[in-house]
Formats: sequence, C-alpha cells, structure tokens
Amino acid sequence: MARTPGTGTGAAVDASGRRLRLSILLALGLLVVLALRLVVIQGVDASGHASEAMKERLRSVSITPERGSILDSQGRVLAASVDRYDLVADQRLVQDYRKWDNETNAMEDVALEDSLQELSGILDVDAQELRERMVGDRPYKVVMKGITPEVKEQAMEIGIPGLLAEPVSERSYPNGSVAGSILGFLGGDGTPLEGLELSQDEHLSGTEGQRTYEIAADGVRIPNAEFSETPAVDGQDLRLTIDQDVQWFAQEAIARKTESYNAAWGNITVMNAKTGEIVAMADSTTVDPSDPSATDSLFWRPTSLTQSYEPGSTGKISTFATALELGGVSPTDTWTVPNKQKFGGQVINDSMPHDTYDMTTAGIFTRSYNTGTVQVAQTVEDQVRYDYLKKLGVGEHIDIGLPGSNKGILVEPSQWDGRQRFTTMFGQGYTQTTLHLAQILQTVANGGVEKEAQLIDAYIDADGSEKVVPEGEGTRIYSEETSEEMLRLMEGVVELGTAGPAEIPGYRVGGKTGTGEAAGVGGYNGYTTSFAGVAPLDDPQFVVAISVHRPQGDWKTWQVEDTAAEVLSYLLTKYNVPPSDQEPQNYDVFPEDPQKRPW
Repeated sequence: MARTPGTGTGAAVDASGRRLRLSILLALGLLVVLALRLVVIQGVDASGHASEAMKERLRSVSITPERGSILDSQGRVLAASVDRYDLVADQRLVQDYRKWDNETNAMEDVALEDSLQELSGILDVDAQELRERMVGDRPYKVVMKGITPEVKEQAMEIGIPGLLAEPVSERSYPNGSVAGSILGFLGGDGTPLEGLELSQDEHLSGTEGQRTYEIAADGVRIPNAEFSETPAVDGQDLRLTIDQDVQWFAQEAIARKTESYNAAWGNITVMNAKTGEIVAMADSTTVDPSDPSATDSLFWRPTSLTQSYEPGSTGKISTFATALELGGVSPTDTWTVPNKQKFGGQVINDSMPHDTYDMTTAGIFTRSYNTGTVQVAQTVEDQVRYDYLKKLGVGEHIDIGLPGSNKGILVEPSQWDGRQRFTTMFGQGYTQTTLHLAQILQTVANGGVEKEAQLIDAYIDADGSEKVVPEGEGTRIYSEETSEEMLRLMEGVVELGTAGPAEIPGYRVGGKTGTGEAAGVGGYNGYTTSFAGVAPLDDPQFVVAISVHRPQGDWKTWQVEDTAAEVLSYLLTKYNVPPSDQEPQNYDVFPEDPQKRPW
C-alpha cells in the first residue's frame, strides 16, 4: 500500500524533536534572564536590594519619656510618675523549658503548668485565666498592666520563656485630693484631661525617643544584631507657688464652713500681698486626681477661677478706693446717710432699717451702707469707675496657667440701665470670681501696685536647671496714699463694723464683707456671701478671699470672716510673721461721739 508523505513514524519523531528543542531554548532563555537578574542584584544594585531586605527586618519602637513632676513651693511632690511594668508574652515562645538549678548545679526540665501556677500566685490571677493569656500563637499579648517593680522581679525570676516586662509610667498623687483641682488628672490611657496636667502638658510630657532593631523571619528580635537609639527627653518639673500645708489647711477650713451652711460650694484663695503669688486656692469639695469620677465635675477645676458671682459689698473696695483717688473725697468727710434714698429716679435701700446718721466716709464703708456708698461713688464719673474696674481685672481673664478662667461680666456704662448705674457702685450688676477679689485686695495691700496672679514659680529641666518665671514689675492702679487710707478703712470694718470675727490677737487686720444676690433661672434665688481680708496692716503679707455660694438659713447669721481669720492666723504663725507693733489706726464711724450707735 502506498503511504502519504509527511505522515507516519518519521513525521512524529521530527515534531517531537522540535518541541524538545523549543523547550530547551525556553529553559536556556529563562536561565539567562535569571543570571542577568542575579548579576544586577549581586553586582549592579547589591546595596539597594540589601537595603530593602534590611528595611523588611527592621522594627522601631517609641521610647516614652518620663513625665515631669509637679512640686509645691517647698519642692514637695504633688504629682509624679512612678515606675511600673506591663507583663507581656510572645505566646509562640511560651512552652516547657529548661532552667539551671543552683541546688543541683544542673539544668532541670520545668513544666509550663507548674510555672503558670507559681506566676498566678504572684499576680493573684487564676491559673487558667493566666494560661489563656499566655499560651497561643500571638507574638504580643498583654498579661498584666501596671505591676510594681517588686512584683515584676518575682515574675521574671520564674524564667518563663517569652514573658517580658515592659517599663511604663503611672501617675501618682501622694497627697490625694490636696490641690487636686489645680493639678488636674490624666485619662486611663495617659491623656491629660484637666488642670496643670492638661494646660502644661507641653512642658510635662517631654519628647519621645526611638529604638530601632532587627528581627528574624519568625518576628523575634535578633539578640546580637545592631540597633540604633534616639534617647527620650524627659519632661520638665513644675514648681508651684502653692504651699501644700496651707492648701490642705484652707481646704479643710472651707469644707467645714460650706458644710455648716449646707451651701452649694465654697472657696478660699490666699495670695502673697507683695508678689501676687498664689499660696493656696482651695475648694470645699476637691477632686482626687487618682479617682476623678468620684467627684462632681464642677470641682474638677478651682471654683475660685471658674465661678463668677455678683460680689455685693466686697465690690465697695474698688468704689471707695477710686473715690479717694479721684473724687476729691477724704476718709473723714461727713455725709448724711438715711436708710432709704432716691437717686436719679431709683430708690436705693440699705439691707436693714436704721436711723438717718451723719457719718464719715470711713464710717459708711465700715457699716457698708448702700445709700452712703452711692453718695461717695457719685463723686466719680461712671466711665471712670468702669475703667478702674477694668484695670483691676474685672471682666478680664486672669491667666495663671490653668484652663477654664471665668472673666466675669462687666458691660460698658453705655449699656447700663437706670438702676445698674447705681447697683455697680455697691457690687451688683456685674460679676467676678474669688480670684478677682483676691487680686483687687492684693493691689490695695501692695501700695496700689497690682502684681499679676502667679501659680507657676519655675520650670525645672531633667538636669536640674531651673527656668524661673520672672515676677512682673506690676502695674500701679492707686497711689500709696489711697492704698494706706483704704487699709485703715478696712481696719475699721474689723474693729467697728461687720467683720468683728476676723480679729486676730496681736495683729492688725483689715477686710470687707459682702453678700450679693445669686442669679438663677428667671431671676435671683439665693446669695453668695464673701469676705476679703489682709494682715498684718502695718506690713501686709497675705490676703485671703473667701466665698460661699447659696448658703442656707438667715443671711443675717452668715459669717465667713472667722474662717478667713483662721487661715490668716495659720499663715502668720507658719511664716513667723511678727506681731503688729501699732495700735489700730481705723477712723471714726461718726464725726461726733458716741461711736457705738444702733445699726
């Protein structure tokens, strides 16, 4: 039989050969490509690829700086970071292991279950729960957070593979609630939330560092591999003007007073009369920074700074000082003072009925009569009175480095209605804080020179170098003569007027009481009673301003000047202030005797 050309066994062999040759050529081509690629990797771009490989193996972790401490004026710790550790496990490495036994001088097999039982006793955690945290396939698992260095040493002594202790920082407030509203606090994640911890975080927190190291393919750090480290810069310490002893004493005193009147809140601010430094800023209820949720958020910040109110008669300090300065008024001028008087169509009343008296300027201040105050205040134009209130800080924020400053309310005279023009003369129709009141009295006590209120004394670097906050030069508001006369007027309030309980044996004390209506929803529905005092008058050292908001009971029985005297007495003793060597210098209340007359 004839065969068709191109078919049969010979053709099949030729086709198979061609396929084989083609496969060989393709294989050779791939080998050439791979060889060329190898040349590029190992020769032309060896460093670049090595760098890429290294990047894959490198890991970076942040190094947390130590947070700065907050100290009182004597360097005592009010807030600090303490060493704590987080126990963490690389579960892939947690297993039975061998450990050197000092008694047998040999390696011994250790069962993981036995070690977990031992660790559970140290950590006070159930062994089964501990096993769930430590055994598995996760490279990083938190076992327990915030353990002490002592517990950490015991835990690591067991020698469980894969168990590590990471240093962390935990905030400690060794004095509990003392100055709590000033210090503030951190959240559970370390975020600053209130007080100096928040406002001064830039100084306290420091700067993070970084550590870079090499890991193997299994994700475990290569022990002997090189690593780089940029050290962290620890935060600065803050030294305050606060004296923790005075702060504690003032907190206890105002808490007792506020509780006795079942009031909404009370506060005390103590200032150095010559420098404006805040020695204490105390609240009737104070937050414990370690447990802030246990305290009403109203008290997370100092109420002396955040709560404004109509001052009432303590507002007469600026009224009389301005009249003495610019109104041509002297302390011994005589005025006819009825219980009720009409001014510009507005009837002004005193708090209680009294006979019409001929009184001195000093006497009007001593007895705090509104009708006489309006007569004195009218010697000065409204705009001038307003300007002096502004100079004294009313209606302005007082920046002491804390959040939440309340500037109060003081509107322009052009916005005063017919009655507000007069009520502002005796401390109504505007609002201020207790810190404003303390600053006003500091100005008068310091010869008429206002020093800015100061809370932070210095920033201290980790190496101990100090950056002291400079004391301001001060601003002259009143003349020395006016200030001296005002101190004598305030001494009259203590000697012959409304503040008898403010007396301190052996010391000349001056002050001014006040009771203002408290604004509520739809009108006034309570009062704020206050007192501002200074001692000793022959060489003023300290001013104390105290306010109690919405006390209960009869307003005629309220007194807070005794609490102010209690705090002033403590200060004078603590700081060894010598007794006064002068008799009281107060002016007469009436131009003619008798000086003791019905109120």
